[in-house]
Formats: sequence, C-alpha cells, structure tokens
Amino acid sequence: MAVTSDIIRTWRGPRIVMRGLLAKGKREDRALAYLIVFCLLVFVAQWPRLTRAAAGFDLAPGAEPRELMQMMTYELFAWITVWPLAFYALAAVSHLIAKAFRGRGTHYTARLALFWSLLASVPLLLLYGLMAGFLGQVAGTHVIGAAWVLAFGWIWALSLYEAEQ
Repeated sequence: MAVTSDIIRTWRGPRIVMRGLLAKGKREDRALAYLIVFCLLVFVAQWPRLTRAAAGFDLAPGAEPRELMQMMTYELFAWITVWPLAFYALAAVSHLIAKAFRGRGTHYTARLALFWSLLASVPLLLLYGLMAGFLGQVAGTHVIGAAWVLAFGWIWALSLYEAEQ
C-alpha cells in the first residue's frame, strides 16, 4: 500500500498500521527512509517561516533580518544531520524505557514506531509551517503546533505499544 494511504489510515488506527509495518519484516532501509522523508518535509515546511523572517517580519526592535540563504542552510544542516541523530537516540531511550515496563520489542521496532509516527504526523507540521509563514506567531499557529504535539504523541504512544508487544 502507498505511504500516503498508510498515513491517512494511521490517523484512524495507528496500531493497525504499525502491525502491518512490522509484519513486513525487519527493513532498516524502510525505517531510515521514513526518517529522511520526514526531515526533508519539515525542512520544506520551514520555508514560509524563514522567508517571513528574512523579509523582516516579527523582528525584535533594532534587530537586523538575516539572509534567507543563510537561514535555509542552517535549517538544512540541522534537519539532515543533527535531528536524525537525535531521533535515533530518542528511539533507543524509548525502547529502554519500554523494556523496563516489560516491553518485548527490539531497538528496530522502537525506531520504526518513532520514525513512522513522525512521518504520519507531518501533515500538521506542513500546515503549521504555512501558518507560521503567512500569519506569524498568532494564536491559531500555536493551536496547530499544539495539535501536532498531541497528534504525534498519540500516534507514537500507540505505535510504540504495538511495537513492544
């Protein structure tokens, strides 16, 4: 099934989709692809906000706007190099915590649960990026950001539960 269809299905039943992903066998390349696609999409979601900042909106009084290409370079480096390493560490910690509560999964299943949850929740992050770029830091933008945090946490918790069974 297509990844986009699985993302839509995840919003309705994360455990069912995770069960299906786990049934496909241990495929580290698939888990890594989910993480890379997530990081690239988050980088793309930052473009409107970065463009707004480079245009001089939402600056502190007396501050100078930074150059767009400089900010995009820093974001690209962060999302392609730093964040994937942090997510691998987070998956390892989540597996160790689950193991303390009698989880029977592996490091791979914990990684798959985290990376899939990140990718499945990316539509809200894309909306958040658009709102941050066009509206700035207003209440609606914060609501969408909070909705992403809640949605990601819900999907990840259920996916990790399924992965550790």
